[in-house]
Amino acid sequence: MKHYIVFLEFSDNFEGRRAAFRNDHLTKAWAAVDRGELVLAGALANPVDEGIFLFAGDGPDAAQKFVDEDPYINNGLVRSWRIREWATTVGKEASNIVRPD
Repeated sequence: MKHYIVFLEFSDNFEGRRAAFRNDHLTKAWAAVDRGELVLAGALANPVDEGIFLFAGDGPDAAQKFVDEDPYINNGLVRSWRIREWATTVGKEASNIVRPD
């Protein structure tokens, strides 16, 4: 199991427009949680200018599918996004646990 982070950079008008798309966005996010793909997600605060999603899986497919279908992205509330593999090494859910000698 590998980890993938989706970084979303919100558009300048994100907070003013998100209410119209939030329910659909959250429905998709919780469905991904129920399938075991999405671990955590949310917006950075003060200011609300970015979102971060942590996916788990054998590859980035679930993360890619999410961004391809996300209402925030498809309706211009996101300026840019990227997916990065995260080589987790510490924690019970790490993909490659490394402990000190």
